[in-house]
Amino acid sequence: ELHCLPYMLVLFSEDWGSRSSGPCAEASPWPSAGQAPGCELDLEKGMEMRKWVLSGILASEETYLSHLEALLLPMKPLKAAATTSQPVLTSQQIETIFFKVPELYEIHKEFYDGLFPRVQQWSHQQRVGDLFQKLASQLGVYRAFVDNYGVAMETAEKCCQANSQFAEISEVLMTLFRRVHPSTSHRWNVALLYKPVDRVTRSTLVLHDLLKHTPSSHPDHPLLQDALRISQNFLSSINEEITPRRQSMTVKKGEHRQLLKDSFMVELVEGARKLRHVFLFTDLLLCTKLKKQSGGKTQQYDCKWYIPLTDLSFQTVDESEAAPNIPLVLDEELDAMKIKISQIKNDIQREKRANKGSKAIERLKKKLSEQESLLLLMSPSMAFRVHSRNGKSYTFLISSDYERAEWRENIREQQKKCFKSFSLTSVELQMLTNSCVKLQTVHSIPLTINKEDDESPGLYGFLNVIVHSATGFKQSSNLYCTLEVDSFGYFVNKAKTRVYRDTAEPNWNEEFEIELEGSQTLRILCYEKCYNKTKITKEDGESTDRIMGKGQVQLDPQALQDRDWQRTVIAMNGIEVKLSVKFTSREFSLKRMPSRKQTGVFGVKIAVVTKRERSKVPYIVRQCVEEIERRGMEEVGIYRVSGVATDIQALKAAFDVNNKDVSVMMSEMDVNAIAGTLKLYFRELPEPLFTDEFYPNFAEGIALSDPVAKESCMLNLLLSLPEANLLTFLFLLDHLKRVAEKETVNKMSLHNLATVFGPTLLRPSEKESKLPANPSQPISMTDSWSLEVMSQVQVLLYFLQLEAIPAPDSKRQSILFSTEV
Repeated sequence: ELHCLPYMLVLFSEDWGSRSSGPCAEASPWPSAGQAPGCELDLEKGMEMRKWVLSGILASEETYLSHLEALLLPMKPLKAAATTSQPVLTSQQIETIFFKVPELYEIHKEFYDGLFPRVQQWSHQQRVGDLFQKLASQLGVYRAFVDNYGVAMETAEKCCQANSQFAEISEVLMTLFRRVHPSTSHRWNVALLYKPVDRVTRSTLVLHDLLKHTPSSHPDHPLLQDALRISQNFLSSINEEITPRRQSMTVKKGEHRQLLKDSFMVELVEGARKLRHVFLFTDLLLCTKLKKQSGGKTQQYDCKWYIPLTDLSFQTVDESEAAPNIPLVLDEELDAMKIKISQIKNDIQREKRANKGSKAIERLKKKLSEQESLLLLMSPSMAFRVHSRNGKSYTFLISSDYERAEWRENIREQQKKCFKSFSLTSVELQMLTNSCVKLQTVHSIPLTINKEDDESPGLYGFLNVIVHSATGFKQSSNLYCTLEVDSFGYFVNKAKTRVYRDTAEPNWNEEFEIELEGSQTLRILCYEKCYNKTKITKEDGESTDRIMGKGQVQLDPQALQDRDWQRTVIAMNGIEVKLSVKFTSREFSLKRMPSRKQTGVFGVKIAVVTKRERSKVPYIVRQCVEEIERRGMEEVGIYRVSGVATDIQALKAAFDVNNKDVSVMMSEMDVNAIAGTLKLYFRELPEPLFTDEFYPNFAEGIALSDPVAKESCMLNLLLSLPEANLLTFLFLLDHLKRVAEKETVNKMSLHNLATVFGPTLLRPSEKESKLPANPSQPISMTDSWSLEVMSQVQVLLYFLQLEAIPAPDSKRQSILFSTEV
């Protein structure tokens, strides 16, 4: 089966002798901008330079593909021999030595096949940025290759020593390799396997050169910038790993201990939350505490505990077993922290504009750091527990199921390569902890205060996401997806599709509207719904539903600013999920748009609707409230969880044409869509329920410090509202109070409900916020926690918390008990 080896001579001579007649050789894989004559070119010549650079990239890709083919050639016959009675190598050894090489080949083959025809059909308008962006998004495969690199070389070396047939194959490879590189002193496995590692270290050069010759107005420019950013972040995290200094963390028998992953996490210690920096090495999990720096000292870590990976398991929580109680932090407390953060950021911007000096700004930045650190510490509530064979258990709190799954996957994958337990001496432990300073890839706590000034503040507004379909499942099952976005430094679950039953190709085609608060990343997780809960081990007390795949996409402000739908495919563990996304900035999403036709109910004044219907409260409000009270009172996150946008639009259309079957439609829809319809109705009123006239008075009244004066003012204002507005509000108010009575089940407190409905009921039709004139500029200080929005929340919360509102009996009775309602 191994007669293919002579063919390698052709591949090797082509590979290192340059297989192409393109403008660049392997020694310099991409043409440097400095190599090209005349950098000060006009647009015409500049675009020709783009083609010249891209031609060099094609030549380099062709050479690199031939190199990967050279690696794959011995792999195929070795695999075939592994299934015979006389294998040269075991399947595990082959997998280790040639780890991820086939995947690397497929990635670069797809990139080459996509780039080649575009360069051949060159024009000044030709776009290639999407190809580079996709290539950069797949750098995770290189991460896996690099992590395995040392093990691959060691395995190849051991196999050469233990197996004469493999040693002969290696010698043939070495002979071929030396014909092209006679001065090399490396063995074949070092020379061949180093090639992809070397490729990664050069990956940013081409993007630098391409950007130099791509005008900022060209559609490729933001895509290439994004690809460069991803590549640079990736390189900064692995550069040290592929140097001897990175591998100098040696343990017994000369083995190398490498860092695989690290991040800041919250540990639960005797009921208290503690910030930790956690490091996953190739043989152990290390939990450290970052020491406070003083007097210009460098960073230092204290070891809190470690677990060898062979001794680590993920603790299962028996129903009869008392798991550590997670101290819950009220949403009101988290929101108060967010308000302070927004206030401090506003103050910093004001100080910068006033040029009042750095001391005041530094004081504010210190306050901001304290508040952001506190929010980071208090916000996560999802348990991630690890258990040691010695009986000790440790609990981390994480905000996202995505992160929890990522840690589990990394640990389980590495555990397959660990076979022996061990213990570290105090000296070894100290050396390991000291090494964390140079090994860390996450260098600072993820706070906005630690961001560079030129980094994007994220997006503020609404993101519409359509989850179309998914492919790649190996068997039929019950499937659904959830969507997460980052907000204030941590991720929040924002939406969930319906469960698609008994299929390997789900077609959800569901649209969601997600509010963004400085968000930069959209994550999607695909789950298999498990209805038989007794068959699956329950870990960490979380849902027994199994994660089938997960992926994420960066929210690029430049790419999303045109507000058109953009389709994308997210690849995850062999599964592909198709999405469409569209962004609307807060400037546009906050506008109230009156309806041009007065025959419907959406966008029509509430007094017009009630007069037409001869009712005290609009029919749409009564119907939605009735259906939610019938089957949505115990729905977790009712009014907060996004409903399916297509269902909401269908209900909107039905109410607008007075469809007689609307109640039948509602009974068949998810209750979150009905809640979304009710919120949309109030949001699209041409004038807020609290009216434009009275809005400034409510804002002033809620700011009063004297409780007696505040109550008198607020009640007088409320009772001054037009009758239709007042009665509709009282009807809604009683409903929201009943929802809050089920808080232990639905997790919707009065404060949560005020947060959802406050801006909807009070936001004036003419927006008075100081919004930037240019909508493409990020609106950093007008997120939903701005002072104006929080004032709206506080007004509604005030009325929700009043035990009784002494409205005139006639009005009160007519709304709550009259059959006319």
